[in-house]
Amino acid sequence: MSGTAASSLRGKLQDLYFGNEPGARRFRYGLVAFDLVTIALFILAATVPEDSGWWLLPLDFGLGTALLVELAARLYAEPDRRRHLLSFSTAADLLVILSLFLAAFLENLAFLRIVRALRLLRSYHLLRDLRASSPWFRLHEDILQRSLNLVVFIFIVTSVVFVTQHSINPALPNYIDALYFTITTLTTTGFGDITLIGPGGRLLSVLIMIVGVTLFLRLLQAIFRPSKVRHECPDCGLRIHDVDAVHCKHCGRVLHIPTDGVV
Repeated sequence: MSGTAASSLRGKLQDLYFGNEPGARRFRYGLVAFDLVTIALFILAATVPEDSGWWLLPLDFGLGTALLVELAARLYAEPDRRRHLLSFSTAADLLVILSLFLAAFLENLAFLRIVRALRLLRSYHLLRDLRASSPWFRLHEDILQRSLNLVVFIFIVTSVVFVTQHSINPALPNYIDALYFTITTLTTTGFGDITLIGPGGRLLSVLIMIVGVTLFLRLLQAIFRPSKVRHECPDCGLRIHDVDAVHCKHCGRVLHIPTDGVV
């Protein structure tokens, strides 16, 4: 590939990954949708019995190839490749891709696939696009962000419970039972029909209750408190204000909060 063609290709990729055009935003929304589909497939694969999972190996290779191509394109488009290569999201993607290609030679490395879900928390470009293009998102940003935190926490912990317990705990033969245990523990319902085995299992249960309840309460707080808008006061730095605020409650500065009239 000639230098001009390579430069043109990199410019197009940078426009897609970092641009503000509608086409670039649709591309990044598509990447998030691809992440969601990937996570759904990982959950599905975890519930399939080994004797009927003949299609899992081709699926692993297909997903691994797609993720590798997307990662290579993202690295090629990055202005600071070294910093991005050393980032947490890149390390997580590399672990996932490695686990997918090693599935043919080693026991299924399901735990490594869990880290893919963490990319949902790192979707800064998506959040930026939604803030810029959706008044509804700006109004409900706290609720949506905290909902996302809770969902990803549930997914991560459920996967950890399943991977660490399903081979030693007869009460957790599949992913659905692990999800059921996580939800009942997080909500402190605790029916008692499923318990984790061993000291590590008990510590994991404590972690689910402490962190999960905290995330759940923060979500309820965002839902039931009056709607707020994020706008930093230039004088005192207060960032949270009422939707119809004219003055800063902290210092009295007149505020000029952009609004589209959505309530």
